[in-house]
Amino acid sequence: MTAFLIIFIAALFAISVWQISKIVNLGKSPEHDAEAAEVANDSDNKRQGQMMLVFVIAMYIMMIACFVGYQDYFLPDAASAHGADYDNLLLLTTVVIMVVQVLTQGLLHFFSYKYHGRKGQKALFYADNDRLEFIWTAIPVVVLAGLILWGLFSWNDIMDANTDDDPLIVEVYAYQFGWKVRYSGADNTLGDANVRFIEGQNVIGIDPTDKDGMDDRVGSELHLPVNRPVIFKFRSQDVLHSAYMPHFRAQMNVVPGMVTQFKFTPSVTSEDYKSTEFMTEKVRKINEIRRQKSKELVAEGDVALDPYEFEYYLLCNKICGASHYNMQMKIVVESEEDYNEWLETQQTFEKTLANAEN
Repeated sequence: MTAFLIIFIAALFAISVWQISKIVNLGKSPEHDAEAAEVANDSDNKRQGQMMLVFVIAMYIMMIACFVGYQDYFLPDAASAHGADYDNLLLLTTVVIMVVQVLTQGLLHFFSYKYHGRKGQKALFYADNDRLEFIWTAIPVVVLAGLILWGLFSWNDIMDANTDDDPLIVEVYAYQFGWKVRYSGADNTLGDANVRFIEGQNVIGIDPTDKDGMDDRVGSELHLPVNRPVIFKFRSQDVLHSAYMPHFRAQMNVVPGMVTQFKFTPSVTSEDYKSTEFMTEKVRKINEIRRQKSKELVAEGDVALDPYEFEYYLLCNKICGASHYNMQMKIVVESEEDYNEWLETQQTFEKTLANAEN
């Protein structure tokens, strides 16, 4: 590897010297060295114009091929109430960018070909045109203002933490390299917490003197009732993390020393999402790949891969250390009845303290 890097650096150095020598030669006057002067002729200009045209056509072909070939990597429909609005905003933004990009890049490269330099031909240009300047300034301003306002209203709706709709209060606690989740009890109020209280079975630092925290329950899976708003409170034990729930179009930085929050309403249960046509086909394709890989592993004496089953996941979207890639937690969206039944199986903080004393 070291030898390769040395060769690579030496090659770059040689190219740099060569380019510098060309610049020096170009800077010489024709009288000084008429034969060495590099002046583009009509044939050079035409060839460069053709190359520009070929480049933009190849770029568009590659762009279309990527959209078609990688469509399986697109996220499926959102599983949260705000997700559809988010996706529509993203789609509109992408369409606007693509239209502008195709027009501007297409015209730029086409004009480079059509109007390539010819001996004796002078370029036509406008020194000043107020109407054109107004048009190409006003249109981007109006379009961008509309997109920004739409995004601002969408963001305000997501971040609106009012309790009029009886939201569930849940804390997501990040640490290197995992997640814990804390559910508020019957009072729907989380007790105070601080990393200074972390000791023994008090793994996320709930304040043992705060009565509001006695009925809190700590778990390793994130269970959510469908169609009920949830306010997430995020804390970090050590470094900056980012709670990313792609299927719910939700992401929030988890910052040491402060509490951040996010709100959304899950709209599709885990079981219903698994049975969608998109996810059924995607699971089938993934398992086919895993079967082929398993054949190779078994032939080499290794263990075959387990079949893939879809689950919602909470991921870390910040590179937070060596095991960042493995920092994930399962999310289960279920009916209100199933959620309440599962929650009753989780131990309260009060019982945790009592067990620690015994």
